[in-house]
Amino acid sequence: MRGLVQRVAQASVTSAPTPADAAEETGRIGAGLVVLVGVTHGDDTAAARRLADKVWNLRIFPDEGGAMNASCADVGGQVLVVPQFTLYGDTRKGRRPSFVAAAEPETARDLVDDVVARLRELGATVATGRFQTHMQVSLVNDGPVTLLLEV
Repeated sequence: MRGLVQRVAQASVTSAPTPADAAEETGRIGAGLVVLVGVTHGDDTAAARRLADKVWNLRIFPDEGGAMNASCADVGGQVLVVPQFTLYGDTRKGRRPSFVAAAEPETARDLVDDVVARLRELGATVATGRFQTHMQVSLVNDGPVTLLLEV
């Protein structure tokens, strides 16, 4: 399981059934983290919980001295979780990515939901994108700080 984490000042996501359809906002957060979540074959609920724990406790916010030593939990940050199968795109050959490493949609949906549930269990305010739709994510990357987590 992969999570591409960005520290943000604010973020939102809109969703539409197709790019031609009207989009509606499905999630909005203030300061916190945007987490694009990719699921691969063999991932399970334990991996989803580990990713959520890592995201919530990752020390990438400034402490009172300005050092990146505080977590989202410490600063009361919010989290926007967006399902992102393309995190498992393989671009080593040719010009068209292969997505065979991405989990099937039903499995991925359940595990992304597990990440969201665990974050909420930990005390996070969580907003989400909508699975298997055309989404547009707007964010103000703070820092910028962007990390790829793999569990």
